[in-house]
Amino acid sequence: MISKRRTVIIVAGGKGERMNSFIPKQFLPLKGRPVLMHTLELFHRFDSGCNIILVLPESQQAYWKQLCTEHQFTIGHQVISGGKTRFFSVKNGLEAAPDEGLTAVHDGVRPLASVDTLSACFTAAEETGAAIPVTDAVESIRQLTDTGSIAVDRKQYKLVQTPQVFETSLLKSAYNQEFSDVFTDDASVVEAFGHSVTLVAGNPENIKITTPGDLLYAEVLLKHH
Repeated sequence: MISKRRTVIIVAGGKGERMNSFIPKQFLPLKGRPVLMHTLELFHRFDSGCNIILVLPESQQAYWKQLCTEHQFTIGHQVISGGKTRFFSVKNGLEAAPDEGLTAVHDGVRPLASVDTLSACFTAAEETGAAIPVTDAVESIRQLTDTGSIAVDRKQYKLVQTPQVFETSLLKSAYNQEFSDVFTDDASVVEAFGHSVTLVAGNPENIKITTPGDLLYAEVLLKHH
């Protein structure tokens, strides 16, 4: 069976506040090159024919172009301007995606998703229309209450990662809904549209780089990648 055409929308709108940096976190150096370049390479290595759409704030696009020149970065991709929130940024990216096939949405600061994670997400989405990677909660979890907090069974919870992969036509239809505060990720948008989401195994190393400690951890992981 011939797999459907793959598109990935990489959303990168960070400002670097938790990094204590004036440089947005997606542009910070990781193993000598911006984090974002590692993320684009991840999908290019997985599928060299993958259609890559990068969603960036308009104010950051000139700097990204400069970085691509400095680092001789030649992986083909289309740059689209982001919206006022992640929801509208993804919606802008979807307008540039073909109407058919599979579309993944991925955080620009997650450069360490494994091949197994990517493969599992795309395979499951091809079968069910919607798939997301998750990992087990390993810490104890407490739920806040009006009077304090209570312990809950962590086996009943999963931690959600990206890429989140969907039939493109389904994702485009779901994003035609009015925005709601319950939309925390793409899966929640698709669920609100009435389509269930399949969970697949993610990889624990697939962290979202948001703090200086995350960056150091990613540097160590990349040495063994």
